[in-house]
Amino acid sequence: MKSLLKKSLFLFFTLSHFCLFAQGRPDALKLYRERNYKEAARVCEEELADSSRSQGQAIESYVVLCWALVADGQYKLAEKYADDARSLNSREPRLLEIQAEAKYYLEKYSEALNLLQQYVVITNAEKRSSQRLGLSYWMMGEIYIRQKKYEHADIALSKAVDLESDQYAWWARLGYAREQYAETHRDPSYYQDAIVAYDKSISISPSSSYDAQRGKVRCQSKLQ
Repeated sequence: MKSLLKKSLFLFFTLSHFCLFAQGRPDALKLYRERNYKEAARVCEEELADSSRSQGQAIESYVVLCWALVADGQYKLAEKYADDARSLNSREPRLLEIQAEAKYYLEKYSEALNLLQQYVVITNAEKRSSQRLGLSYWMMGEIYIRQKKYEHADIALSKAVDLESDQYAWWARLGYAREQYAETHRDPSYYQDAIVAYDKSISISPSSSYDAQRGKVRCQSKLQ
């Protein structure tokens, strides 16, 4: 009886160990998509500490790690890891984009803009599909607004809403860029273009478009 019990326990622990081994590490990308950012980052750091992983695998871990860190608001750390990752492949588009995001939120706008420009050029030239292309154009537009380059902002934000037409906040910012261009260049036609963008923002989210509503009123007053 004791012998049978010992064999059963041995088999149980052996199978348990095998199952844990077979499962391996948790899926960092899955954790990121579930918005479990801290755990996703922890898993990626474990992966990067594994010297047996290939360069390609390391880049994948870096990408998810930086995505998780930016989503968690840890921009300085994301910037640092993205810089480390780009020493392995400086032209990997996902690393360019996520490093740009980190720098954008750190208000390093000139550096972020340079990286975003590289990212969109490579992504468009290679005809890659990317869920972050619209976001990249939005960030470019925001940077151009801060630089008072309103025509550039118009172009970038127009591209952003062309890619993701349901983003009411982006439409409002497009309206603002056009309104500011009309102000600084004394071109009344841009007020009407601004109203078009503001109206789109309002139509998408009437309850969340206070800025767009105010902007539309300002532009209408200029056209009277």
